[in-house]
Amino acid sequence: MAFETPIESYNGKIREVSIGAGDSARVVGGENSFPFHLWEGQMVTKPAIAMEVYDIEPQNWPPAVIGPFSDVLANPVAWAKKCQGEYGADMICLQLLGTDPNGENRTPEEAAQTVKSVMEAVSIPVIVYGSGNIEKDAEVLKKVAEVTQGSNLLLGPAVEDNYKSVVAPVLAYRHSVVGQTPIDVNMAKQLNILMTQLGQDASRIVIDPSTGALGYGLEYTYSVIERLKSAALQQNDDMTQMPIISNLGREAWRAKEAKTSMEEEPAWGDAAKRGILWEAVTAVSLLVAGADILIMRHPEAVKLVKRFIDKLMG
Repeated sequence: MAFETPIESYNGKIREVSIGAGDSARVVGGENSFPFHLWEGQMVTKPAIAMEVYDIEPQNWPPAVIGPFSDVLANPVAWAKKCQGEYGADMICLQLLGTDPNGENRTPEEAAQTVKSVMEAVSIPVIVYGSGNIEKDAEVLKKVAEVTQGSNLLLGPAVEDNYKSVVAPVLAYRHSVVGQTPIDVNMAKQLNILMTQLGQDASRIVIDPSTGALGYGLEYTYSVIERLKSAALQQNDDMTQMPIISNLGREAWRAKEAKTSMEEEPAWGDAAKRGILWEAVTAVSLLVAGADILIMRHPEAVKLVKRFIDKLMG
């Protein structure tokens, strides 16, 4: 008897969200089946890889990840151009760590100018993440949205405690927004409901369900992403049908297995190879779960994951 592949039918579809404007715009989402189930449905867009760029020079990064960027770490514009030109990034994710009040406490005006300079230096979409300080992020993202009006940046994260302050300028200056919740399906859905009630178009929202790296909560992230996709596709739940973004690079390189040197742990093998694989395995797991945008750090990990995407997309 010939084997027949079981075919699952789906009632829903992930929204297509466009990031960027003009020739630099890129669409994410649009799938109507589970990730890479091309025998059941379509993935009308490839998952996108956004490479990290920071507005200040990172501290305490392991040598393996400093090496590829050693000449540009103090210059976010040059860093972004290198990610696009040499490493093939699909997008840039500019992380405004320098605005943290507990760090350099850069002003919203300084942050907005950095964003504008990076945006003008590359021809790919730009994602902007704040420092993670709820109050300061609201101020910073408001100024960034104003200065880059009409550019359709993806700004965030909007969280439960500041979503009103973040969504208002995103809406006023025609951008898209990332809604972030702490690894919980119902909280992610509720935040989407709240943002749409403020007037934010559902087709301009991307879900960040929070990300755990391999060995550090990845299974929880995987489960939540999978459940969000299941609700969106199988239950046709309108408030879970947004594309998903995973900010994984920083999480993967926080893992002791990724950053510990060979001198400290000789039995663990080559530190650079280990860290790259730690990030790549985290990324591939999230892709299979259903992530539409991956924020990554090391160019060799990016290369591996791009190869994986191309192979599964046929």
